[in-house]
Amino acid sequence: MSTAHVLVVDDEEDIRALIEEILSEEGYDVTVAANAAEARSSKGSNGIDLVLLDIWMPDTDGISLLREWSDQGDLDCPVVMMSGHGTVDTAVEATRLGAFDFVEKPLSLAKLLRTVERALEASRKQTGASRSMLPSLLTPVGRSRMMQNLREKVQQYANHESSVLFVGEPGTGRSAFARYIHSLSDRADAPLVTLLAASLTEGNAEEQLLGSESNGDVHSGYFERARNGTLIIDELTDLNDQAQKLIIAVLEQGSFMRSGGHEPVKLQARVIATVGAHYEAAIESGKLRRELVSNLSMLSLKVPPLREYAEDVPELLSYYVDKLVDSEGLNFRRFGVAAQNRLRNYPWPDNVRELKNLVRRLLMTGSSEEITLDEIEKEISSAADSTEPLVKQDLLSLPLREAREQFERAYLQQQLVLCDGKVGQLAKRVGMERTHLYRKLRSLGVDFRSVASAED
Repeated sequence: MSTAHVLVVDDEEDIRALIEEILSEEGYDVTVAANAAEARSSKGSNGIDLVLLDIWMPDTDGISLLREWSDQGDLDCPVVMMSGHGTVDTAVEATRLGAFDFVEKPLSLAKLLRTVERALEASRKQTGASRSMLPSLLTPVGRSRMMQNLREKVQQYANHESSVLFVGEPGTGRSAFARYIHSLSDRADAPLVTLLAASLTEGNAEEQLLGSESNGDVHSGYFERARNGTLIIDELTDLNDQAQKLIIAVLEQGSFMRSGGHEPVKLQARVIATVGAHYEAAIESGKLRRELVSNLSMLSLKVPPLREYAEDVPELLSYYVDKLVDSEGLNFRRFGVAAQNRLRNYPWPDNVRELKNLVRRLLMTGSSEEITLDEIEKEISSAADSTEPLVKQDLLSLPLREAREQFERAYLQQQLVLCDGKVGQLAKRVGMERTHLYRKLRSLGVDFRSVASAED
């Protein structure tokens, strides 16, 4: 394999020299450029495999240069943006224009080298101009440590052929990560087929999954349509029992027989599936077969709910504004600082899907350029659901007393379950005098007797 050629574009001489020295020691060919003019010249004449591009430069900034290359169809290699003054908006804009990744200064040399390796590896897997780099819209958004770790794990798993199970709440983007794995894998040029588990019935499962043939007339099923590519099974708990048994048989045997067929067909698709965060309960109830989960979870990843990486909410808001403006022709609007802060503290019970739908409604119905806090309060108050678990309830929308009571009720109910309904044990656990605790339970409407009897 030939040595990769990296172009380093930065107006600071010390940084250019440092990166050139480090990358040269790692065996890369390195060309440096101090400004956009030198970068254009070097990129056009030197067969560059990767560009490390600073955002803030005196003549033409890095975002403008990236946009120029993108508009002219010259984005023929991965570009990694660098900045010591990065903002969410610039990171989102860079990603939208096709940047592979975004690293902050002062540079962590270890992270820089990992990013260079990942970008070059992704580029090597892509053949043809249409796949010269990762499609930016397939890359899951988020700069939090949690999302960075998840993306890195997905990129690692993409190199394997094993099945992958994405576990998480509905709306978290499990299917998006499944598509991301496909886009990074050696199968990226082959079919990507998605099966909505709920679409199968006991009567049609065999033909839909395995296909059929009659008098030489062949109708391919899901497994065959995904040949050499990837089959995504979306939400395992929606599969009926017949479909589960068929899928288990195909995965364990590595082949299948079309309905009405006489020759086995080899399984040549990689299978990726999604399942809810509490799928163990479905297994215990008999709704979901444990052997199916076992066959599909050779590799497994948990996709977190949005409330666990709330620092990414402003970036996600900007991302979906740009995406919906471009794809649906909606009017551009900007979230005000107060609106962004409020949404960072909203629990997002339906996760990223809810955020995207909220952005769409605000772009469709509002007229002013700035989205205000008042608009946000009206939207999220109309969507409030008091039956949700406490962690998904928007306590900030409630008066202090009501919010405190909701928290105390949920807290004491859960602690009471852990204490098997024994109030004396609960008093010790929560640090309250027993008489006071009895009064508190009654005032909150917590029936400790029913908890105790349920445990009996």
